[in-house]
Amino acid sequence: MTRIASGKELAEEILADVRKRVSELRGGPPCLAVVLVGEDPASQIYVRNKGRGARACGIASREIRLPATASEAEVLAVVAELNRDPGVHGFLVQLPLPPHIDPGRVALAIDPDKDVDGLHPQNAGRLVANERALVSCTPLGCIYVLDRFGVPIEGANAVVIGRSNIVGKPVALLLLHRNATVTICHSRTRDLPEIVRRADIVVAALGKPRFVQGDWIREGAAVIDVGVNRVDGKIVGDVDFEQANGRAGVLTPVPGGVGLLTVAMLLRNTVQAFETRTATAP
Repeated sequence: MTRIASGKELAEEILADVRKRVSELRGGPPCLAVVLVGEDPASQIYVRNKGRGARACGIASREIRLPATASEAEVLAVVAELNRDPGVHGFLVQLPLPPHIDPGRVALAIDPDKDVDGLHPQNAGRLVANERALVSCTPLGCIYVLDRFGVPIEGANAVVIGRSNIVGKPVALLLLHRNATVTICHSRTRDLPEIVRRADIVVAALGKPRFVQGDWIREGAAVIDVGVNRVDGKIVGDVDFEQANGRAGVLTPVPGGVGLLTVAMLLRNTVQAFETRTATAP
């Protein structure tokens, strides 16, 4: 029987812990700032949800809005200002950015200790070295699901489909640091179905609707679907949910799965950034 991992319930668990930690902080509250460039409808929803979630946890929230015509230099100037602001403990620049702005340069400009999205190369390097770091939020959510449902990670065969810097690579490293045997697959991987069939844990993060078929999944495997795709007006994941349901031991739905944990992990990262900053303050 497949256990469906409800993102709503899991996110509330994380948020309850965040609220408790915030209430116990000295010198608070933490402050999260979000920079939004342009008026992308989905981005506006994400930013609104982040602000609402922050306030519900006792975290101060700021929004900095720039027009889509803002230059890269203007965005970098805002980043520099937030880096200097001692009242801001963590911030992010909402993606996607307009095409004339390089997201890599923007990520590189963010103070690594305020990089609550976990995208700065220094945080990526810390993750590689298995040092304390601010880690990308969705991978943290993936690991939380596995732990919450009692899925053994140590010694497991884990297959990650997708190699992005935001999900694929960091979740593979998190699994590796927990002593899983990890295979990273991508669009040019040969014999992908056979590789997936050997997996105890599957993380699908490639951005192709219903790409992972039910008969690829080993009976009882844990399947974490990170994909968000729009098909005929509906949101679907990278895994064929109907086929996987009944074969997988644990399965995250789309929508309503691991995506709901992303904001919760962002707020947890904000508390971590606050704790790091106050611990190192003179």
